[in-house]
Amino acid sequence: MHKNTYMPISSSISVESNLEIGGCDLAKLAAQYGTPLYIIDEETLRENCRSYLQAFAENYPSALAVYASKAMSVAGVLKIICEEGLGLDVASGGELYIALKSGADPQKIIFHGNNKSPRELAEALEAGVGLIVLDNPQELRNLEELAGRAQKKAAVLVRVTPGIEAHTHDFVKTGGFDSKFGMHIERVCDFLEEVKRCRNIDFRGLHAHIGSQILEVNPFAFTVEKLAELIEKIQKRNRLSVEILNLGGGLGISYTERETPPAVGDYVRAVCQELKYNLGKRKLPQPALIVEPGRSIVGRAGVTLYTVGAVKENLNIRKYLFVDGGMSDNPRPMLYGAKYSADIVSKITAKKSELVTVAGKFCESSDILLKDVHLPPAQAGDLLAVYGTGAYNYAMSSNYNQAPRPAMALVGAGQSKILVRRETYEDLLKNQEL
Repeated sequence: MHKNTYMPISSSISVESNLEIGGCDLAKLAAQYGTPLYIIDEETLRENCRSYLQAFAENYPSALAVYASKAMSVAGVLKIICEEGLGLDVASGGELYIALKSGADPQKIIFHGNNKSPRELAEALEAGVGLIVLDNPQELRNLEELAGRAQKKAAVLVRVTPGIEAHTHDFVKTGGFDSKFGMHIERVCDFLEEVKRCRNIDFRGLHAHIGSQILEVNPFAFTVEKLAELIEKIQKRNRLSVEILNLGGGLGISYTERETPPAVGDYVRAVCQELKYNLGKRKLPQPALIVEPGRSIVGRAGVTLYTVGAVKENLNIRKYLFVDGGMSDNPRPMLYGAKYSADIVSKITAKKSELVTVAGKFCESSDILLKDVHLPPAQAGDLLAVYGTGAYNYAMSSNYNQAPRPAMALVGAGQSKILVRRETYEDLLKNQEL
């Protein structure tokens, strides 16, 4: 079969002529585990991790790839990513807890967030995380006090807002000056004077993140140039060394045939060349480099499987396929206008001759998963596979309309196992009191 770049690497056709991922027939997975069902392809997940490791080995050996666990914080997934040698980026006490339970090396954990609570900072110190990313002066004061009480010295990066407007959705832009994250690039040197006065803070370097689902290299390269200028200024004005430069994440993936992100190797090569050039012309030493891929690690590895419940045609307007999930398991189309590609599991080679809209089962008019897409003629009981759902689907899922969250299964080498069990009605009440 022809595999598009939005399909998992292991996609194929089973002997029953159904879509198969990881050697597992999706129709059989649906019968075994039910739908909606999140599916994670182990081969794609591991290959995506290795693509970063290989690219950095060839271009910048001191670099570390750190998975942005906000994309999907599931212990079984994190365990695989750590096995492949990546670190983890966490943005809450909960993400830190799951990272530690998954077996992550605390020294390869980076703690993020623009409003980390004193409790979360204390948890990070107790766990011995490798780096804490400072967002603002109040956080600096809180961390200085907590580290003093714990008789520890906290290694920190300072988050910089570089003023880069990446070409992506407004809701996932983070590098512009009107961002809730980080210190304005013109204020960093002043802030570092306050950092220098702290006895329990060890300044190690800078962090910047300009946005998500970025499909070109230029914004990353421009960010490197701006940060190199800042490093030179810090060395002259603050007399501090920038030992670590963290460029965040943001590399996009293909959700449809129209999206063509750069390959990981091309992205890494461009960033590393730009960094070496900008540091070299300023005669600055090369810092250790960190990047924080999230979507580009787990996005393509994920597929969500639904069952069609009904087909309804609004005369001369639109034909709807209703599925048994929707905005509770994937809110991204409603939040960002996100687009996806899909196939009918049992009609993987059939002509996509009908224009349809795939709608969820929830009581919102905006509960539309795929609008105006071409699929083969479908009927009740058919299985629909939606691709590219590994990032920010399970992570942003909810119990809207009191829908239990779906199960998640890992597939590979013809075997499957549950990573997240399906919620039950009893789970909906477990934290409530009568």
